[in-house]
Amino acid sequence: MAEHFFQRGPARFFRSLGPRTQVALCQLPLTLIVAALAAATPFAWPTLLHSPLYISGILLHGALFLGCFLVPWERLAHRPYLLIPVLDFLAIGLLRNGAAPLLPGLAVLAVFPVIWLSASGMLARSSLVLSFFGPMLIMVPSLAGRFPNLTATDITTTLLFPLMMFTVSLAIRFATVHVRLQQQELADKDRELRKLLCESREREKLLQTVLDATDVGIAAVDPSGRLLVSNNRQRDFRRSTGAEDAVPGRGHQLIFGQDRRTLLPPEKRPISRAIAGESFADYLVWAGEGAEQRAMSTAARPLLAEDGSFNGAVVVYSDVTGWVEALAANQELVSNVSHEFKTPLNSIIGNVDLVLDDVGALPPQVVQRLLVVQRNAERLVALVSDLTATASSALNVHPKRTDLASLVETSLGSAQAQAERAHIQLSADVPSPLWAYADPLRIGQALDNLVNNAIKYSPDGGAVRISARSSKDWVQVRVSDTGMGMSREDTAKAFTRFFRSDAAEKASISGAGLGLSITKMIVEGHGGTITCESGQGKGSTFTLTLPAEGPPQAF
Repeated sequence: MAEHFFQRGPARFFRSLGPRTQVALCQLPLTLIVAALAAATPFAWPTLLHSPLYISGILLHGALFLGCFLVPWERLAHRPYLLIPVLDFLAIGLLRNGAAPLLPGLAVLAVFPVIWLSASGMLARSSLVLSFFGPMLIMVPSLAGRFPNLTATDITTTLLFPLMMFTVSLAIRFATVHVRLQQQELADKDRELRKLLCESREREKLLQTVLDATDVGIAAVDPSGRLLVSNNRQRDFRRSTGAEDAVPGRGHQLIFGQDRRTLLPPEKRPISRAIAGESFADYLVWAGEGAEQRAMSTAARPLLAEDGSFNGAVVVYSDVTGWVEALAANQELVSNVSHEFKTPLNSIIGNVDLVLDDVGALPPQVVQRLLVVQRNAERLVALVSDLTATASSALNVHPKRTDLASLVETSLGSAQAQAERAHIQLSADVPSPLWAYADPLRIGQALDNLVNNAIKYSPDGGAVRISARSSKDWVQVRVSDTGMGMSREDTAKAFTRFFRSDAAEKASISGAGLGLSITKMIVEGHGGTITCESGQGKGSTFTLTLPAEGPPQAF
């Protein structure tokens, strides 16, 4: 029972008891003291055994304690058990006056009924009146015994003791009110916390429902990698890997790289990278193996606390298997078709060249038609080469220390005849030498694409200018024209494969929409970037940014 008492707390333990037991516990301290007095009386004060008042007080205390158990308080209304502390004043008065002058200090026992009445919750006025006049009842008989020979000390003692009990009652009353106010505040806070907890659970359910309704897998993790929030899609991903992806470095996980065969090391897994503080997007991994293997595009963003410290991360998984397989099928189709086209086209060009070697034996009209065939066949070969380049998932780049100024000069020289026919002025403002870490063949191809495009999309003449500037780490080359330009929407799509602007279609400008996408592949293959600034009717400017130096050499 003692363990039960300390675990649940005094208040809750007391409320769990029955009314009779509660009343008996309130009376118990005074009863124990009276019982101790009764046991010690034959040995310490045997003369008190002949005092009727003293014996009556002890018997009355015993009767009151038995009444705590025998009276059915639970059936009675208006708290009648408070009659017991009132009768305690009478019993204490009998004890005190029966034991005088041997035990005059027994009057102090009045503090027990005073405490009971003051803490009982009865009306404040009633408890204060009883706390004053109850002790006064105890003191008056001794004062009456000295009448009429009363002294100031007798009167003061008789009045001071009830006053002391009155102040004790007042203090208990104030303390009780304060405790009840605190209990009320705690109860209000408890209700508020329960309400907030209920709302929090409802929001958590709503959040989980929303997460489970999305088409992507979502996982929020703390800095140690422990999952905080996840949805069904993310759990499917974890099941497909055959192990938990929440804690890096634990378990054998079927998470592969882009080749679909090489297992990713623990530090390269999406959640491992996320809890390392990385922020990434479009990180492609393959989950599972065999026919159930799925391509997952992952992204991660850090969770930051209010002070800016790392507090975890959110990782998003998107199933892009269909898209990856469709892209691979498209690349394979383009590659196969390009290969099949190239052989007959080379045969046509070769045979036309052999025929044109004997131009003198042919009529001029036939020569003219053969030149048209040759020109269009060469155009088709160039288009097939472009298709082959775009279908390749990896563009071969062999960078080295290259002078871009000579590449610009060569590109402008090659385009000079085309520019003259289009009435376009070519110019360059490029420092010489202009060193960069680049593949001269590929960057020359990129410059040719940009210059040819600038001329082609300036049908009404104008100017094409190449400028450059360099820093310690980067080299920038700009190709600008004063041609037809593009709208903001078309500029955003300029590097998309097969994209052709509406203005180019209306102007009947030939092209397959592959030149800029190939140029972007070349530049990114060098670790550089390419951007476009354009305005409708205001021309376009393409900026290539390439590394100035290569990786450090090992000695």
